[in-house]
Amino acid sequence: MEANELFVNEDDHKNVPKLEACCCKCMPKRYLLAFLTFTGFVNVYTLRVNLSVAMVAMVSSLEKQFPNGTHYTVPAEFDWDSGLQGIILSSFFYGYIFTQIPGGWLAAKYGGKNLFGGGILMTALFTLVTPLAARLHPSVLILVRILEGLFEGFTFPCVHALWSKWAPPLERSKLATISFSGPFAGTVLGMPLSGLIAHNYGWPWVFYFFGLLGVIWSFFWFTLITDSPEDHPKITENELEYILSSLKADKTSKKLVKTPWKMIFTSLPVWAIIVAHFTENWGWYTLLTQLPTYLKKIMKFSLQEAGVISALPYLAMVIVVQCGGRFGDFLRRRNILGTTAVRRIFNSIGFFSQAIFLIVVGYTTNKQLAIIGLTLAVGLGGLTWTGFPVNHLDIAPRYASILFGISNCIATFPGMFTPILVGYITTNETQEEWRVVFFISTGVYAVGMVFYAIFVSGEKQAWNDENVSYEDGDAELKTLLSPSEEDRKQAYNGADVLIIETIIKQSNTKNTTTIVGEDVELLKLMTARTPISSRGAVVAHLP
Repeated sequence: MEANELFVNEDDHKNVPKLEACCCKCMPKRYLLAFLTFTGFVNVYTLRVNLSVAMVAMVSSLEKQFPNGTHYTVPAEFDWDSGLQGIILSSFFYGYIFTQIPGGWLAAKYGGKNLFGGGILMTALFTLVTPLAARLHPSVLILVRILEGLFEGFTFPCVHALWSKWAPPLERSKLATISFSGPFAGTVLGMPLSGLIAHNYGWPWVFYFFGLLGVIWSFFWFTLITDSPEDHPKITENELEYILSSLKADKTSKKLVKTPWKMIFTSLPVWAIIVAHFTENWGWYTLLTQLPTYLKKIMKFSLQEAGVISALPYLAMVIVVQCGGRFGDFLRRRNILGTTAVRRIFNSIGFFSQAIFLIVVGYTTNKQLAIIGLTLAVGLGGLTWTGFPVNHLDIAPRYASILFGISNCIATFPGMFTPILVGYITTNETQEEWRVVFFISTGVYAVGMVFYAIFVSGEKQAWNDENVSYEDGDAELKTLLSPSEEDRKQAYNGADVLIIETIIKQSNTKNTTTIVGEDVELLKLMTARTPISSRGAVVAHLP
């Protein structure tokens, strides 16, 4: 059994509160959180990608027809060259990258609810004023997009701050992957809906529609969600007890005193996550921004066909992400595989599948085989979301939002320069040039897969439990754990100190230490606060 599960009752998973009828009143509140974070991320990605589709209508002329059958041309509303369009589209990331780490730190210190909900609400409000900004001046539109990126940058790290308090260890994969399948669902819905709205109602309504959805979603979020299960007024005692008892060893209820930045940046398991996150986003942004172009220019699909086919791989990814999370937790709950093994295997399969099938796509000239290859590459890549994206919660639940902010910040760079690299390589738009693009992505996947497989860990790191604040009732314990022998003797008599020291020494060499009598409460107090790496497995039995 691994460290992050050491002090969780082995029978906890047998006593998991059962899911009831599917409505807010009786739905387990951790699943309500999963649903609203999922729909929140759907909003996040529809708000992010809508400009990519609306831009086509904004800079293109339209052919229309009078009632008498005469055709006429409506000139494009904006005369922006491709260079300016690229600057506008990429400006989002220049804001997005700056709030990843601050967002993670703020969420860890103050909670993720208001930052997540506020980030989406502000992004939605800026989306509503996008048509006005575009008509004022391109620089105003660029500023609005940067501000959207700044606020949206808070969202991803905040979710880990929420799950660190809400997700029982043996449900982390399942609950987190429900949340993280939202971006893929948002991509599937956002692109075709944006095109449909722009075609039938005009491009401004793309922003009005999705902006209004974001505002409506935020009302439900702020009304129904709390930062922790203890704060939720409608949670059942059964669910609350289950969540709190399973998270007892993680110390996520303690306030942050000092973030161990040095330990974080010198931790190989942390760098394994960072490298894997960078790897995944390299392939993700390459396909997200360039797949429609490849299908139209190289595989000779029509623009309408390319739009529909581009959505198929992400639809497959939504399904695989959901199934992968549940299967991963099943393997851990039944003790078939440990947490480290689950993260390593699922991540490796996801990266390997994407690498192999991208090569297939690069060499085939068969349209059907290209569709199958792309769907399998992106779809099976969804298994990685049972790997590195959940791993932050395994190794440092108290700092999970900060870790995600760090990894997502570094992983944003591919979104900024892969489109430029692809444009430089595919100047003649030949399949041979695109083959180079796919080979580069395959190489990145291979390096990321090997690095993560070697250095991944599913065990809670010792620095997660350092710098725990001592609140009311812990003053004597703080004195006891201080370096001063004199202070310790003042806190407890010599016999008690000897008992505790003996317990610690024995627990390092034995699987279980048993103590009886009036010292039980003292032992419970000691084992509740001492880092796992120091205490081993200690069980107290009443006489």
